[in-house]
This record gives sequence, C-alpha cells and structure tokens, in this order.
Amino acid sequence: MFFNQAIAYRITQQIDLTAETLEAALQQKQSQEPDSQVLSTCGFMPPVGKGPDAPLVFSADGYHLICFRMIERILPGSVVRDELKAKVEEIETSQQRKVYKKEKDQLKDEIIQTLMPRAFLRRSTTYAAISPADGIIFVNKASPQKAEDLLSTLRECIGSLPVRPVTTKIAPSASMTDWVRTGQSPAGFTVLTDARLQDTGEDGGAIRATNQDLTHENIQNHISSGMVVHELSLAYEDKLKLVIDDRLKIKKLRFEDILQEQVRISEHRDRPFRLIVTGHFANA
Repeated sequence: MFFNQAIAYRITQQIDLTAETLEAALQQKQSQEPDSQVLSTCGFMPPVGKGPDAPLVFSADGYHLICFRMIERILPGSVVRDELKAKVEEIETSQQRKVYKKEKDQLKDEIIQTLMPRAFLRRSTTYAAISPADGIIFVNKASPQKAEDLLSTLRECIGSLPVRPVTTKIAPSASMTDWVRTGQSPAGFTVLTDARLQDTGEDGGAIRATNQDLTHENIQNHISSGMVVHELSLAYEDKLKLVIDDRLKIKKLRFEDILQEQVRISEHRDRPFRLIVTGHFANA
C-alpha cells in the first residue's frame, strides 16, 4: 500500500513517541466491532500483518506506521423517515389523534434503535507515518477533518499530542506562482501540466488548467494580471508525481514504476516500508 495523499503535521513539543510507548498507548484503544445498538466505533489496528500477535506500531528507518479504523453503521435517513411516517399515520388513524413533535422524536429514536442491528457496517482506515526525530506526522488523507479523527484518537491514547499543520515562511501560493512564472522549480522537482489559478480580487474568479503547457502565453498573462497559483502538479525526479495546494495538502500522489520496483526489492530484503526522501511514505 502506497500513500496516495497526505497532510503533514509538525509536533510542536517534545513528547515520548518511541515504538514501545506508542504500542502500549494504542493497546488502550484497539479497533472493535460495534455492538448492535452502537452507531460507530474507532480505534487502532495492526498496520502490517494480522492476528492477535501483530503489533499496532510497525517501525523501520526511524518511522512508525500506525493504522486507524472507523466502523460506522449506515442507516439511511430516508428509511428512518419512511418508517416514522408510517408509524405516525398508523397512530393518527387508529387513535384518532394528532401526533406532535415531542412524540415524533421519541418514535424516531425507537425506530433507529430497532433498525440499527440490521444496518450495514462501513469500515474506513487511515494510515499515519510518525517521524519522532523530525517531529513530523504524515496522515494519509487530504481532508483535515478525516486526519483529525486519527490525531484526536491518538491524542486520547497518549495523553498529549501538540501538533499543527506544517507551515512555510513564504506562502505556498507565492512559491508555486513563481515556479510557473519563471519556469524554475526546486531541485529535483518539475512543474507538470495541471494547475488552478485564483484571482486575488474581490470577485475571486478562478481557472483550472489541465494538460496545458503552463509556460504558454495565455497562462503567463493570467499570472501577469494578478492571478496566483493555488494548486499545482509536480514530479519529483523519476520517482513520483503529486498535486500540492496552497495549504500544503498532497493529493493524487502516484509513485512511478522505478520507485515501486525499488520498494519490491527492499521488501525482499526484509524492509517492508520506506520513507521517500521527499517526505511521502510508502508501505509495501
């Protein structure tokens, strides 16, 4: 499994994040199936391997890989509404009286409790790679809310987790705009053909370029008129491609064949996962 998206968080204070400490902490919140009357559960499960002896923390190359799982009962609102409507009509017809809001709310709760054991279960997993030495956590999500589900549960387990999204001294949009304008990007990186440009004026108009030469006059004219790049596709050497936005969220992360082959070779050498030098985590 390779990360296909990521948000990076900076650990702002010194805390104990050794593999042993993490393992003991996550044992307190292991993933479990919800009881018949429970809407959802969340917890940690082995990121690599299965069975009761598989660790909840898998460590290599100075990184800890963890896996968070959310299990939710899916009970469509339309089903509840139909059941409630039928129940209200039955009462009003048989008892010749009006059913008011307070009673409807009570009936709705009863219907939900009745239907929950038959509801489908939806399971979702989120991986995170923790680098204690660098003070960084990479969460394999592009949604801050989804990432926070993992972080808040991890915080609950270890007692404290002071983190904030990684920031830069220069605004990412300013840097990306400069890369497109000058045709020069950081060492090892190449600007590709997709971008989203935003007008800085009150109207806030935006354009999206797809499979376009970003050095073309049309794109350069938009930048000259004051538009800035808020999202940009990049390649790193011959190893990976990605899309990064002005909040430093990584999306559409794709590892090239040469890198996947390197990971497969590493796997044969008993190195199941490896951190890519650019800060994107791959688990084979």
